[in-house]
Amino acid sequence: MMRKIGFIPLRKHSKGIPGKNKRKMLGRPLFTWVLGEAIMSELDEVFVYTDDDGIIDFINKEYHWTNKVKAVKRRAESATDTASTEMAIFEFCDTSNVDFDVFCLLQATSPFTTRTDINNCLGKINDDHDSALTVVNTHRFTWDESGHPDNYNPQNRPRRQDFKGLLVENGAVYATTKAALYKHKNRIGGQVALVKMPENSLMEIDTETDWITVETLLAERQKKNRKPGKITHLVLDVDGVFTDGTITYTKEGEHTKSFDMRDGMGLEILRQFDVEVMIMTSENSELVARRMQKLKIEQVYLGVKDKFSLLQHLLVEQNLEINQVAYIGDDVNDLSNICSVGWSFCPNNATHVVKTHADVVLSKNSAAGAIREACDFLMQYNKRF
Repeated sequence: MMRKIGFIPLRKHSKGIPGKNKRKMLGRPLFTWVLGEAIMSELDEVFVYTDDDGIIDFINKEYHWTNKVKAVKRRAESATDTASTEMAIFEFCDTSNVDFDVFCLLQATSPFTTRTDINNCLGKINDDHDSALTVVNTHRFTWDESGHPDNYNPQNRPRRQDFKGLLVENGAVYATTKAALYKHKNRIGGQVALVKMPENSLMEIDTETDWITVETLLAERQKKNRKPGKITHLVLDVDGVFTDGTITYTKEGEHTKSFDMRDGMGLEILRQFDVEVMIMTSENSELVARRMQKLKIEQVYLGVKDKFSLLQHLLVEQNLEINQVAYIGDDVNDLSNICSVGWSFCPNNATHVVKTHADVVLSKNSAAGAIREACDFLMQYNKRF
């Protein structure tokens, strides 16, 4: 059995978009899009190699539910603007003492990468290729600087369906055997296989305009993958959903949160119709834990920053499809789930960006009947099945 490892190199500083790797793309730090898919892929272990202590701390706290992810401190010499990715790769290999048979380089700036793309590259290695990389089949006509066409005859311009186009590296996934890596001193070498990805994965994120475009495309991709079906699980955020978003503090710390009793009754009735309730919040609040215990909700996940990755993990663990899940959220860290689940809701006083993406903007505000309204909706909707 070949041991396959993933490698995600991250630099703290970025010239084009400052702090790009940690900036939230559809509510998640950019690097977590590929990291989450790597966790769910056939890779045995995934290493995030970075000079950013904030990212190392985030990973150590966030991904306690899996033993596949490890953050490794990167030397400053390999994290400069002029340092090559290969320099980081061999620095890691020479200093980490990690054993592997297949090395898979994953680029954090490619949020369109899926576990299927990763597995397809790994599968090519199993098919006796030395390495594999992802490409895009783009149907563009190219010219050289002297004004001559490279890949077509302008006098006989082919139709798109008759034009093979060009295969272009999109920089998302590179997989290679250990032997080929050391022989060629490169991420690819020997007999190379190609794995095609959608054309939008060719987009690079170097400017603010690029960021907006990629985020929009990513949201649309998540929404298009959904299919209607019976809802068996409801996942809820807490602050701004159960509560009005305000917290009272004393000098000892968090003091009070206000909850609507009608929401609790709505959840109780919903569970009587065999809909499981889960809580997923970024806050690690004892008050929330006590309230959910009072409501007899067993699946309560506190202190979760990457809610989408955790949800993906729970789906696999509990043998569920994402179309079976409904979600209620109110702010940007809920966006990825809101765009992906079978049905998504937000209170009427949610942030504007969430209201733009949610399937249903409830008529009630948070802590004022919004959850109860969503429960009534789901009970009526499930009668179709």
